[in-house]
This record gives sequence, structure tokens and C-alpha cells, in this order.
Amino acid sequence: MSSRYRDCISSLKNTKRFVVKVGTSSLTDTTSRLDVGKIANLVSMLMREKKKDRVPILVSSGAIGAGLGRLGFPEKPDEIQALQAAAAVGQGLLMQTYEFLFNSYEQPIAQLLLTKDDFTDDIRYKNLSNTLETLLKWGVIPIINENDTVATEEIKVGDNDTLASYVTMKVNAKLLIIFTDVDGLYTRDPSDSEGEFVKIVESVTGEVEGWASKAGKGFGGMYTKVQAAKRLSEMGIVTVIANHNTPDALAKVFEGETGTLFLPNEA
Repeated sequence: MSSRYRDCISSLKNTKRFVVKVGTSSLTDTTSRLDVGKIANLVSMLMREKKKDRVPILVSSGAIGAGLGRLGFPEKPDEIQALQAAAAVGQGLLMQTYEFLFNSYEQPIAQLLLTKDDFTDDIRYKNLSNTLETLLKWGVIPIINENDTVATEEIKVGDNDTLASYVTMKVNAKLLIIFTDVDGLYTRDPSDSEGEFVKIVESVTGEVEGWASKAGKGFGGMYTKVQAAKRLSEMGIVTVIANHNTPDALAKVFEGETGTLFLPNEA
């Protein structure tokens, strides 16, 4: 066990401000409708950590999926305008569900819908920073998503894994947790019996990127998650990719007991 790993586990246990990114599959059922049970479990885990004086920020996908499910679409359309319209339908459903569940803990939440301009335009960047810091000072949990209703190729951040890495840097968090429906990074697709689970990534090398690409380089696949981890590692920030289905997954991340841990680069 390397000293870098021991130091990282120690820092995990003492982490206060952290970002959780959750994907659509972790929030919806097989028909793309919002799965209240899954969302309730996520909310419960976040609130347990908040009671330990940790400060959570949530980056949540699910708007497009929720909209498609509500409209009864059997398949995801390819047209950007259809996806934007579905997001417009689904975003309200998503936030309504979060509000209902967080309200049972008397926990206030806030919605922030962002585009790339919020990170590249100096004035918008400063406004975003001020808003986030004020919300956190008030004890509010921000729930952040890309503004899919208006985002086109020119103003898209790219995907919510990328967005989550930008948010993590923006709020000076020390940890990004990416929840997905697999246990973490494998050397091959998780369905491949020859694939091996990767518990620790010392550095995101070309070989590691190759493992991720074998699990799918598409939108929201493992490749974008590894790229997010690489970006944050270079900034000295820890990333964990873990399975949201693991019982008490969030608490186990802070103990170093689940997921793939990406060590921060040495200064």
C-alpha cells in the first residue's frame, strides 16, 4: 500500500465539501421513468453525510430521460430539438421529485441549469461562484444540470461527467463521486469475463484511457468519467467512480471501501 494511497484514504475520511454526479440510469427505471426508490436512496445517503457536517453538491442527469418517459417515447430520438423539448418536460418532474424527497428532511435545495458560457464568460463565472457560495453558506444543497433545453453544440459543456468536474473545481471541493450502474472501471467491458476490476488508478495513462474506451466512448460512458477524473487529478482532486446500487454506497466511498479510486497527482 503506497503512501499516496494511505494519504488519499485519510483525506477521504476528512472530506467536507464534495460533489456527487449521478447519471440517468441511476435515477430511472427500465422504461425511462423516474424511479422514486432510487432517488430516495440517493437523497437519504446525501442527508446522512450532511449530518456529519459534510457539504454535498449534486450534479444530476435525468431530465431528458424523465421527459421521454413522461411522454411515452419508446426510444430516445436523435433530433436535438426533440431532446431539448424532452428535457423541458422532464426537468420539472426531476426537481419536483427532489423537492418532495428532500423536504421530508426539511432540507432546502436549489436548481442551477448551466451551459459552457457559465464557465468561460468572466462575468457569468463570477456570478455562478457567488451564487454557489451563498447557497452553501445558507445550508442549501445545489442540484446542477446542463441546461439541455437550450444547449446546442456551441454552448454545451459536453456531458454531465465533464460538467461535474468543472463544478468540483469551481466550488473548491476535494472529492468528486461519480455514481453509475457498474462497480467502477474495468480493464474491459464489465460484461466481459476477462475484464478485471480496477480498484486504484495511480495515474490516468493511455492504457487506462484504453480500458475506458473499451467500455464505451459514447455520451456519458466510462471514457468521459475517466477524462473527468484525469482533469481533476491534475488539480490535486480525488475522484471515485462507484456503483449507486451498493448498499450505503456514499458512506463506503468515504471509507475507501467501494468503487475505483483515482489518486490525485503529486504536487
